[in-house]
Amino acid sequence: MRILLVLAHPLEDSFAAAVAKTAEETLVAGGHQVDLLDLYREDFDPRLSEAERRGYFDQPYDTSAVEDIVARLQAADGLMLVFPQWWFNFPAILKGFFDRAFAPGIAFRHDSAGGRIVPQLSNIRLFWALTTTGSPWWVVHLYMGNPVRRLLKRGIAAFCSKRLDFRMLTLHDMDRISEPKRLAHLARVRYALAALPL
Repeated sequence: MRILLVLAHPLEDSFAAAVAKTAEETLVAGGHQVDLLDLYREDFDPRLSEAERRGYFDQPYDTSAVEDIVARLQAADGLMLVFPQWWFNFPAILKGFFDRAFAPGIAFRHDSAGGRIVPQLSNIRLFWALTTTGSPWWVVHLYMGNPVRRLLKRGIAAFCSKRLDFRMLTLHDMDRISEPKRLAHLARVRYALAALPL
């Protein structure tokens, strides 16, 4: 399987970077092809331009400003996101990735009758998120209702592809946990990815 592995963290020595490295090494060892898209290192601009917004309903929609990333997304069988949750949401650069690359004609098409959107990322069979949050499990799930999972599964994955394998592995309470627990989470990531079929 060809995996587009998207990393969204500004620090090269972050725990997110360690998760991405673990994921990449495990996937390659399992016979998968990995295309690492490090949004910060590749200097991705998350801002939707005026032209992109004005042309949102044009057919075809102009994706020339992000054509390299769109090509990488369309070449993938799976999408794996690695990011921290900040304020119970995505880092801005990852939100911009969705805004600009998950565009009309790429991730979905507008229904000619209006209203609905029709999924178009049929090549994506796997959609995983490997994430961390500074909040405890109970705050994320019970108080906030796990908004990032809902946004990814119901608001992005389901609208862009059908019959895909969605999974989210989250390390909670990131700012207070011990090093052994961080290492245990990396082992959990390694174990989950080692079981992925080709």
